[in-house]
Amino acid sequence: MKKVGVFFAEGFEEIEGLTVVDILRRAGIETEMISITADRKVTGGHGITIMTDATIDQIEGSALAMIVLPGGGQGTANLEACESLMTAVDEFHARQRPIAAICAAPSILGHRGILQGRVACSYPDFEGHLHGATVSREPAVCDGHVITGRGMGCAIQFSLAIVEYLKSREAADQIATSIIFS
Repeated sequence: MKKVGVFFAEGFEEIEGLTVVDILRRAGIETEMISITADRKVTGGHGITIMTDATIDQIEGSALAMIVLPGGGQGTANLEACESLMTAVDEFHARQRPIAAICAAPSILGHRGILQGRVACSYPDFEGHLHGATVSREPAVCDGHVITGRGMGCAIQFSLAIVEYLKSREAADQIATSIIFS
């Protein structure tokens, strides 16, 4: 399996980004943290600075199995302003390759027409940006090749939905049991 790329921008929601990386790696899914700038250091919305594995310029989109977009208001705005990332998101969608976004980040998918005719969720303040979607209040929703999550408190469910999509329900259940998630 190719790598999952989790993209980090200044102002990202720390729990959303890092929970995905942690859960996927526990599931044995190769996961790369990718900065959208030339700097591998990225500071989240609550002042936590992380060191990513690579920068966006070092990654070839075809080497990725999935794109994951963490939320956070400023982080989402910065992700959406990254032209090379938006090109990759559009290419993934055109090829029906998996894309996942949580909290404010599903708004990016709404703005790009990716949620048209799908069921999706986001942080409540961003539900108006889910253009063309039927809005769900579930913690995480998988509709075709698109996975969305509501917010920080749903980061584990969102991450487990990704594991289920990429591996199996059984694999997601095993991770949930191992981390004592009920």
